[in-house]
Amino acid sequence: MSYPGNSQEHLPHSHALRGNEARSYGAYPGGSDAAHKNYAPKLREIIADRILIRCRLITWYGTCFIFRDKTCRELTMPAISHSLSFPVQGDKENSSFFNDYLGKLLEERDSLNLSNMIHEIDAMMLTVEPGKSIEYIGELCLMSPYHYLVTLESESHWTHVLRIDMTAPDLIIREVKNDDTKGIFRSLNEVFPIGSSKPHSRYMGEVLRVTNRHDVVKLQQHRGFLFFSQDDIRKLELPGNLAITKPSPYTHNIVAYLEREPDEPRVYALGVSSIRDDAQQACELAKHQQKALGIDGLILPVDHLATRIYSQNREVAILEWLSLSSYYYWGSFDIVDQNSSTNVTKSIHYADEMHSPAKVFTANNTPYFVNHFKIFPSPTENFVRNYGPRLHHIALAVKDGNQQGMENIDFVVNAISEQGKSFLLDVVGSKDEGLKQIFSSASEHSSLIIEYVQRFGGFQGFFTKDNVAELTHAAGIEEELLRMQTEAQKPVRV
Repeated sequence: MSYPGNSQEHLPHSHALRGNEARSYGAYPGGSDAAHKNYAPKLREIIADRILIRCRLITWYGTCFIFRDKTCRELTMPAISHSLSFPVQGDKENSSFFNDYLGKLLEERDSLNLSNMIHEIDAMMLTVEPGKSIEYIGELCLMSPYHYLVTLESESHWTHVLRIDMTAPDLIIREVKNDDTKGIFRSLNEVFPIGSSKPHSRYMGEVLRVTNRHDVVKLQQHRGFLFFSQDDIRKLELPGNLAITKPSPYTHNIVAYLEREPDEPRVYALGVSSIRDDAQQACELAKHQQKALGIDGLILPVDHLATRIYSQNREVAILEWLSLSSYYYWGSFDIVDQNSSTNVTKSIHYADEMHSPAKVFTANNTPYFVNHFKIFPSPTENFVRNYGPRLHHIALAVKDGNQQGMENIDFVVNAISEQGKSFLLDVVGSKDEGLKQIFSSASEHSSLIIEYVQRFGGFQGFFTKDNVAELTHAAGIEEELLRMQTEAQKPVRV
């Protein structure tokens, strides 16, 4: 049974309506026990007396199945919400609040048709320090499959667009022309020790493709979400054809909506467009290096985006993202020896993360001020306290296979290391475990880490527990973070 606007998705066999599970998903009118008691006898009678003999399923309409019999009587029965039809992975225990509102929010999202109007991540937006965007373009074009496309110049910003192709999200890199430029995104950095040292450098958020921007915004406003006005967007010098939420109180990221049909080009309405010679040359030099090193074609598009948040905001940050997107809750894993959890969400529309990357949220299990009682490690919360809630890394997939006697990921890392780029640890994992992963050091231009991940034999997960524990630990001992923590712990004269 296909769903409107999503012909590739099918209702899983394992999620047929079953007793209490069906009731909890709102499978009966009203979704309540009382409604179920009144409705169930009639439903059983129809099933026994009429449907199994004479009725046939004729259509999917909105969120309801409609049955017709020879007497033209109709029975409308809400179906299981598609966004709740995916099995949940992991071992992390969530609160009753999370479990309750996960169902309510996704059922509501489906019933409002938001799940069908909101599609893939079309782009990721970030900003860098003045004078650093060209160097960063060169770095990204070497370490990723991205190519420089165009520059959009406005009064106080250069905005560079990097692209792989139309099946993968764009990268939008903004650079302020003047270091004195103020604004909301700078203010999100300035209250944090390391964030304030690079006040313009931060990941901003995702642009999601929608089929009807006006309707999506109207529905989301009714659900309580706040958006920048068109005047605000003009003053911020962001593309005028985007609807943009105010920064999240939990992740400090924004979400933007771009109305576009799948076969239409991505266009960002901002400033004057041109091809900058310095950006083009930086990209061409990097692509020449990739080819000379033999790594062109081995690095694939973005696999996932990982945001670090405070421990108390883990569940609400996940629910907020699910409400704003058309993603579902894939599951959470407890990383006990690093006192943290990794929480994954994925697109309901696209099984391939390289078409619409997974969104990962990492948080401490306990807040920083109790960790001294049991000497808990706190790499995740230490990052958040020094940088602020923000994107921690962009993960790129590596093509499965080997090169010159090495797995592709080892070959890629060795080649890039020879160009002077450092990594936080050796490649972790193995073919037997299903995947191998590694973190680069943080970029001096954006403070973002690049992760490479190679999966073997169709492995579907994002990590193994041993892998993610090592990666979390390595990120916690990143040189700049340690330096700032040492400074912060020096005695204060009073």
